[in-house]
Amino acid sequence: MKYLNPRHLVLFILLSVFISPLLSQKLEAQDKKKIKLRIKADYTKVIDHSSFIDLSTIAKINKKNAGIANLNLTIISKTDDDEVELGQATTNHDGKVRFLINDLNKLLKDTLGFYNLRVKFMGDDSFKKASKTLSFKDAHIETKSFTKDSVNYVSATLKDVHSDSVLTKTSLKVNVERLFKSLPIGEQFNYTDENGTILVPIERGIPCIDGKLVIEVILNDSDDYGTVKALVNTTFGKSAVIDNSFENRTLWSPRNKTPIFILIFANLLIFTIWGIIIYLITNLFRINKS
Repeated sequence: MKYLNPRHLVLFILLSVFISPLLSQKLEAQDKKKIKLRIKADYTKVIDHSSFIDLSTIAKINKKNAGIANLNLTIISKTDDDEVELGQATTNHDGKVRFLINDLNKLLKDTLGFYNLRVKFMGDDSFKKASKTLSFKDAHIETKSFTKDSVNYVSATLKDVHSDSVLTKTSLKVNVERLFKSLPIGEQFNYTDENGTILVPIERGIPCIDGKLVIEVILNDSDDYGTVKALVNTTFGKSAVIDNSFENRTLWSPRNKTPIFILIFANLLIFTIWGIIIYLITNLFRINKS
């Protein structure tokens, strides 16, 4: 019967000591899978103001979708033959970021007039690589306001900039701009006619500051054009009466604005009561001494 050589046993033990941690680390690295990331991109153009892309990053963590913060996204404009890096953006604590496009002319455009953008994330220790492709064309909304037969109107014409043609049978939304949320007016669906135009009456009596009413005409979330918004400044509103009575001395004012007559009456009442109390105490002392 052959016995194991002691030297071989010692060598085997030493190899086990050094190799086991390496194998363990490799197995842990294999077990730790990177999380799949999704990127959402929405294009918006505000006529005569700005164009931008709202980006958001989402991943499923602990079986719940959550926005991922501090991810560096690269935005690229591309065609079949060329591509240009437009810049980078980093997501906020909600996993969102807005990337401004200062000039559409700096973007590459294909023969059909589409701008093709690619938003990519290069990946890190926790998340896999991800990318999102966004395509849109440039549209323009030409607006004007006028009054006819004592009725106020806003008209809007929708055009494709690349082909310089009007867009017919396309739904536009019309809202009144408010402080927190826009107020829809007119029909629920305002479809453009054969001239690419809608005509919406604006009702009277909508309150606003100094009678200045801002009307929004919106092409909302179009497959080809994204979201396009035009703002119309009008004087169709009714000047709101601002109640400044809280600055006056009234019954419903704060403590530092208490009416004068109440202060006088209250203080006289207090002094009278204390006077009576002092008078009674004085008389008691006199009676006690006598």
